[in-house]
Order: sequence, then structure tokens, then C-alpha cells
Amino acid sequence: MQMQNPQKQQPNISEKAWISETAVIVGNVTIADDVFVAPNAVIRADEPGSSIVIGSCCNVQDNVVIHALSDSEVVIRSNTSLAHGCIVHGPCRIGKGCFVGFGAVVFDCIIGNDTLLLHNSTVCRVEIPNGKVVSDGQTLTEQGKIKGLNDITQDLAEFKNSVVKVNMDLVNDYRKLAE
Repeated sequence: MQMQNPQKQQPNISEKAWISETAVIVGNVTIADDVFVAPNAVIRADEPGSSIVIGSCCNVQDNVVIHALSDSEVVIRSNTSLAHGCIVHGPCRIGKGCFVGFGAVVFDCIIGNDTLLLHNSTVCRVEIPNGKVVSDGQTLTEQGKIKGLNDITQDLAEFKNSVVKVNMDLVNDYRKLAE
């Protein structure tokens, strides 16, 4: 379902994206080419002055929630995966080629390129540089603790790239089914 917000702003979705019929997209939301939005995802920019931009080749998996507070934006750059049940709450900027794991919570952050926030992690009010890994279940709410993060490994880089590829294949396969 796609609907306008109370400010009468409509989602702007590329014809090259694939959006599940059960996803809910509200208001000032821009979705680029080759984005996959899975069943029951909720993407809401309905508060005054809020906006959400999802870059090309991203995937928003089942039950993901993306919401922007009043006068804030959420920007998710290209080739980023938002895994099942994660919450991304604006204000927030997520860089290119990132992975946000199952059940992770991201609020009021800047996440650098090629960064992984693994399953059930919580990241709030911090800036994470490029190429870092937040471990499963880790909570980061203080900027000083960012220095202890590990760098991304080759195995994790391959994993996050494989998730993007699988979901790109889904976009193409679902579009073919619709033809």
C-alpha cells in the first residue's frame, strides 16, 4: 500500500523497484531503481518535515520498519541490506554497501560505507566510520566506544555482497513474473 501523508506528499517509487503488495509506504519517500521491498515492510515519512531516501540496489526485507521523526531524514545509500525485522529511525544516514542485521535498531546515527551492524545490535547517537563491524547483540550509545570496533573481514564483505546479489535477483525475478 502506498499513501500520501497528512502534508499530502506521495511516495516517489522507481518503476524498476519491486514492492510487495503488503508493504506500507507513506509520504515523502523516494525509492530508487532495483530496490526490493519485502512483505510487511513499513516505510513512513509522515511526520511534518520528514523524508526517507532509499538508494539503488538496496533491499528492505520482511518486517523492516523505517521511520523519520519530524524535521528529520533517513538516507540509505546504494547496495545496502536491511535484514528481517530491523528498525531504522531518523534522523539517520546509512552509507553504501552496508548491512543491518536481523532485529537491529539504528537511531540518530551516521553509519559509514561498508559497515555491518550484525543481528540484534543497537546503535544510537553515534557516528561509525567506514568498514567497521558492530557485533551481534552489541549496544553502542557512546562515541568513545567506536574505537573498539573491528574492521570488516573478507568473509563478512563477501556475505553482505551475497545478500545484495540474492535480493537483486529477486527484483528481476519478481518483475518477470509481473510481465
